[in-house]
Amino acid sequence: MDFFTSSLLCLLLTWFLLQAFKSFRKGSKSSESKLPPGPRRLPIVGNLFDLGDKPHRSLAKLAQVHGPVMSLKLGSLFTVVVSSEATAKEVLQRQDLTFSNRTVVDATRACQHHEVSLPWSPVSPLWRTLRKLCNTHLFAAPKLDSSEHLRRDKIQQLIASVRNCCLKGEAVNIGQAAFDTTINLLSNTIFSVDLVGSNSYNAQEFKKTVSDLMAEGGKPNLADYFPLLQKIDPQGIRRRAAFHLEKLLSLFEKIYDERWGSRKSQFSTASNDVLDTLLHIIEGGTEELNKTHVLHLLLVLFVAGTNTTSATLEWAMAELLRNQHVLHKAKKELDQVIGKGNPVKESDINRLPYLQAIVKETFRMHPAVPLLLPRRAGSDAELGGFTILEGSQVLVNVWAIGRNPSIWENPNSFIPERFLGSEVDIKGRDFGLIPFGGGRRICPGLPLAIRMLHLMLGSLINCFDWKFEGGLSPDKIDMEEKFGITVQMAKPLQAIPILV
Repeated sequence: MDFFTSSLLCLLLTWFLLQAFKSFRKGSKSSESKLPPGPRRLPIVGNLFDLGDKPHRSLAKLAQVHGPVMSLKLGSLFTVVVSSEATAKEVLQRQDLTFSNRTVVDATRACQHHEVSLPWSPVSPLWRTLRKLCNTHLFAAPKLDSSEHLRRDKIQQLIASVRNCCLKGEAVNIGQAAFDTTINLLSNTIFSVDLVGSNSYNAQEFKKTVSDLMAEGGKPNLADYFPLLQKIDPQGIRRRAAFHLEKLLSLFEKIYDERWGSRKSQFSTASNDVLDTLLHIIEGGTEELNKTHVLHLLLVLFVAGTNTTSATLEWAMAELLRNQHVLHKAKKELDQVIGKGNPVKESDINRLPYLQAIVKETFRMHPAVPLLLPRRAGSDAELGGFTILEGSQVLVNVWAIGRNPSIWENPNSFIPERFLGSEVDIKGRDFGLIPFGGGRRICPGLPLAIRMLHLMLGSLINCFDWKFEGGLSPDKIDMEEKFGITVQMAKPLQAIPILV
């Protein structure tokens, strides 16, 4: 923060003059508009220091004072934060077209990622092509059903790995175990091989690269708040992001080139996986798709899929270990439905309503991306009776919505029972619970993430009992957050498994 603060102070004089000139030119338009209320702004920096190191929490507190549609000035970036179910529905559904494009985070400009990636590129023919590929070839229900055996195998490997720790009396790093399982599931679906393992890419190294990349994207960046600074990248965030991106892109390019070469061989056999499908589309020229698009799509799938799923699984296990009565109730349901010690199968999920409620409650309290990805107003719009000016950044604080006492009773308590007998889902239709977003920008990986979370969580608690090293009491678990684009546990959750 010292460098951040000193850099801002160095900019004061120059930026003050620029801001004064801009305010003079736009003053008449703003005075005629009913802009959303917000906290008092400092000269030049605006509300930057109101964000703190956990912006989702800071913004939720400010919204309690200024309302569910709140404006802030982050440097020169006019930002609107919505923090209610009704306003989220307005942005993500009713006015989805107006708010469908992104405010580009400068870190994503590294390697031109913002121009060719599904999450960041504007709504365009390329974006529609990438979206269609995900919906048709990756996450459609028939495709997922046909790859169920892969998930079953990976769950068996997860159980075997945890059982090995059991026999040795060693603690399991829950987040890393979930990450390893998820990444190899994805890589088998897409490449037909394990991406990480003893004879391939190191799982911990991959996880660190992904975590570092997400952390860079979530850091306060002067280049985002003062666009004139983008050319010099004053904090080096884009440079470090480029390092991590290039590392991952090089890995995927190697796999891509090997497969492309093997397809040209007369002895090649079709793998019939996602990569084969993508290469077939490129060769056929039926879509405007090229190698660069595929590499960045693969990067998004692996980074987003592994990071968010492993973080959510870790939060779920932490909450269960802190709330032993919930854990015991979940174990009882699993025992009655599938039998003690058995891994969960996908056909079991619909018969496990309490397990489903636990997953929903975890999403409510610990959404992996608490502010979603930023949206941008494509034109002037009205929201909650206020005017949102074209070009404004719009943030949806799903963390604040999930903790809203007007929607949820005892919102800071982990109570899965609130979802029993409820029709509330997490598929973007109920705007009080939207961990994956909503509208045309909803996360395409939602169907796979839901399956994986239930399989991993249910299997871990049905096959093992858990205790902490050194006799640590469950209520002493460190639930401190580490903020990036995703929010993870600041201290990795470690627990010792015991065979049931």
